[in-house]
Amino acid sequence: MISVFATLAGRFGMNPKEAERFFKFLVVGTIGFVVDFGTLTLLKELTPLATIVANTISFTAAVVSNFTFNRYWTYPDSRSKPLMSQLGQFAVVSIIGLVINNLILVSLEGVFDDLLANWDLSIRGYIPAKIVATIVVLFWNFFINRYWTYNDVES
Repeated sequence: MISVFATLAGRFGMNPKEAERFFKFLVVGTIGFVVDFGTLTLLKELTPLATIVANTISFTAAVVSNFTFNRYWTYPDSRSKPLMSQLGQFAVVSIIGLVINNLILVSLEGVFDDLLANWDLSIRGYIPAKIVATIVVLFWNFFINRYWTYNDVES
C-alpha cells in the first residue's frame, strides 16, 4: 500500500521517498487522532473538565504516541540525532500545535454548538471543532517536524 502511494505520487512529480514518509505520517497521525479524539471524548463525557483542559490532556497523549511511531517507523533513519534532542524539538512543535489546536477548538466549539442545536442533533460542538483543529495542526506538524525535527533525513 505504501509503495503504491509512493509510486503514484512519483508520477505526479513528488519525491517517492517523501510521499512514503507522508503516507506513514498520515497513518501515525490517524493513530494519534484516535488516541486524541478518544481521550477527549471520554474526558468530556465522563468528567466535568473544561474543554481546553480535556483537550490538553488528550493532545499530550497523542503526542507521546506520535513521537514514538514517527521516530521508529516514519523516520527510522532520523535516529542519528540524540533521542532527547529530537524529543525536545518534537515537543516544541507539539506545544505550538497544541496552542493552535486549543485556539481553534475553543473558537469553534460554541459556533458548532449553535449550528447543531438548530438541527436538533445530539452531537456536541467540540466534536466538529476538534476535527477542524486536527486537520489544521496536521499540516503544521508534518512540515515543521519534517524540516526541523527530522532534518537529518535525506529527501
